[in-house]
Amino acid sequence: MLLLVLVGVLLVITAEARIGSSSELDFNVDTEQTLLFDVICKTDKYEVRSYDSEKWVSTEASSFSMEFASITAFRRLFKYIAGANEEGKKVEMTAPVLMEMEDVDRPFWETVVYPMSFLLPAEHQENPPKPTDSNVKLRTFPKMNVYVLSYGGWMTSLNEKSKAKALSKALDDAGAKYIKGKHYAAGYNSPMTLFNRHNEVWYVVEGDPVCASSGSSSSEETDATPVS
Repeated sequence: MLLLVLVGVLLVITAEARIGSSSELDFNVDTEQTLLFDVICKTDKYEVRSYDSEKWVSTEASSFSMEFASITAFRRLFKYIAGANEEGKKVEMTAPVLMEMEDVDRPFWETVVYPMSFLLPAEHQENPPKPTDSNVKLRTFPKMNVYVLSYGGWMTSLNEKSKAKALSKALDDAGAKYIKGKHYAAGYNSPMTLFNRHNEVWYVVEGDPVCASSGSSSSEETDATPVS
C-alpha cells in the first residue's frame, strides 16, 4: 500500500498532460491531436488520470435536453475554429469535446445550461485567436486529477446519466472524495463515426486520489494497478 501511495504522489507531482498525436491513445479518436494524460492507477471500476492546465474555447447553450444544447453549442464553436475569430484563422479540431453536466434530477421540460468546450491544438495554446462571437470565450482549465469511466456507443442523455451514476457510486463505495454536483462528459468521435466510439465521464478529484477496487471500502486495502 505504501508503494502505491508513493507511486501515486510521484505521478501527481511529475505528471504533465500534453496535446499530441491521437495515435498515442489506445482507443478510437477521430482527430489528429488530442489531450494526452498520465494514468495514476486503474481499478476494475475506474481509472485516475492527471491532466495539466490547458486552454480551451467554450460556449454555453440552454435547452431541456443535452442533445439539443449540444447541437447549438457545437455549431457555435465550429464556426470559431472555421475562422470566426479576430485573425480569421482556421483552427484544427481536436479531442475530446467536453460538456459540463449537473448531477441534478429535474423535470424533463426544465431548461438547463450546458457549457461545451473544444480543446485548442498545441500550436494555438500560447496565443489563441480571439473569438468574434461574444457567446464564445477562451478558457483555461486548471491542472487537475480526474476519476474516469470509459464507455462506447452514443452519448445520449440517458446513457450519459447512467454512466455518471455508475461512476459516482463506485467512488462513493471506495470512499473517494470528489467534486459533487457536476461532472464532465467527454466525447472523442464525430457524428459520422458509427462504430468503435469512445466516451468518458470525469469527476474531479478532491484531495489525494483513491485507487481502491470495488471490493474495498477504503484506500487502505486495494488491488488497483499503479501505472508507471
